[in-house]
Amino acid sequence: MCPVEGRSPCFRFRGLRLLGEFPLPAGAGAGTRVPEDLQKLASNLRTIDLSNNKIEILPPLMGRFSVLKSLALNNNKLTALPEELCKLKKLETLHLNGNHLTQLPATFGQLLALKTLSLSGNQLRTVPTQLCSLRHLDVVDLSRNQIQSVPDTVGDLQAIELNLNQNQISQISVQISHCPRLKVLRLEENCLDLSMLPQSILSDSQISLLAVEGNLFEIKKLRELEGYDKYMERFTATKKKFT
Repeated sequence: MCPVEGRSPCFRFRGLRLLGEFPLPAGAGAGTRVPEDLQKLASNLRTIDLSNNKIEILPPLMGRFSVLKSLALNNNKLTALPEELCKLKKLETLHLNGNHLTQLPATFGQLLALKTLSLSGNQLRTVPTQLCSLRHLDVVDLSRNQIQSVPDTVGDLQAIELNLNQNQISQISVQISHCPRLKVLRLEENCLDLSMLPQSILSDSQISLLAVEGNLFEIKKLRELEGYDKYMERFTATKKKFT
């Protein structure tokens, strides 16, 4: 299929739709590596979807896609990301759900244009500190990992929404209430006792949607905490904006 006029070129292995003017058969990328021939398109592609291809290794050539804005690598077998990936200065959306990642590259904070990051279903044990360098980050999904605590460095996170559902979190730093733009915090199905939930989230933060169902306390107990009324004021005001 030829590209639709006005639409950015994209590359998709399984269920290929657009690839400049060079269509490939579905499943052409199945295997453990990204085809080296992909580098021939490095100066043109804005969207790449390599999901569901059993990829184990990303080659350094991934850093050559100078105009790439969206990259999807969901449901592969990645255990690490190359440092070269962090050279994608225009990358705005990165989906890495359903892999085997335990950490991010030290230079991940160089992805300064990144707005949406999805790392659900990996093997992360902590909230990566590199995320705090990303000033334009809006949405971070770290659900279904192995995170046990949220460290003090989270206070520098610029995200509007942080999803930490279905981890093993039992401790949260009070610094999370200092996140300047955080509006939505999802903590469902973790190991939180009510005493370990900072009350400043309710009384002194910007958070207007706090999801904590499925932890080690009853929701009605949350309503008894000091600051809950202030939280509800923010929640109600936000709800009115969308009704």
